Amino acid sequence: MKIIKGNPKFHILTPKSELINQLIRIEKAGRTCYQSEKSPVNKETAKKFVNMLIKRGHESVIEHSSLTVKFLNCSRGMTHEMVRHRLASFSQESTRYVDYAKRGEEIDLNKFQLNCIAPPHRNEKEKVVLENGEKLSLRDMFANIEMYYRGLRKAGWLPEDARQVLPIGIKSEIVVTANFREWRHIFELRTSQFAHWEIRVAMITLLKELKKILPGIFDDFQKVGVDKNGIEYYEKK
Repeated sequence: MKIIKGNPKFHILTPKSELINQLIRIEKAGRTCYQSEKSPVNKETAKKFVNMLIKRGHESVIEHSSLTVKFLNCSRGMTHEMVRHRLASFSQESTRYVDYAKRGEEIDLNKFQLNCIAPPHRNEKEKVVLENGEKLSLRDMFANIEMYYRGLRKAGWLPEDARQVLPIGIKSEIVVTANFREWRHIFELRTSQFAHWEIRVAMITLLKELKKILPGIFDDFQKVGVDKNGIEYYEKK
């Protein structure tokens, strides 16, 4: 069993050039509403136009867009939160079809390891007292779950059945596609002080990158503080 300190990663799958073209497309779409397209549209004019749209609350125009992001090194708990955003599309690592006992092309029921995500602000070796008086750490608990999963697989259970004992902290991956307006909604909820630490870390890191790539779309999201665990949080200004 391998413990990974919570530090989710991401890959932006939509090419940067395509994102810039979408920014320009948004200006062209919006100027149709106002019948105001008189001069050439480019990245700089699009940035100003998008800022105007957002300040006016005319965010429907930025729905003429699409951004696809792959999240890695995250827990099943984080992916559960992601799929609650119903105006997005998802492709998620399956615990039915992924065999955690598989090493390369071989099934090894003796040596495989489960990868689990632990809170970065917690000591996974700290012992806690259980109801029966036993003292176990988070690492011990994950190791026990790995043992249960291995036992079920050795008993002939298929991965889709044995997965019932897998923890919400099991490492997972998910691909998310949404338009820019929905990403703004996701950032509003998931970068706030009240968001869970794992998804907040992922979304703030992504937000910072998108601010560089897509000027104007996410500029109104600003850092407003740091929580007791040293994790930033943002608000829409």
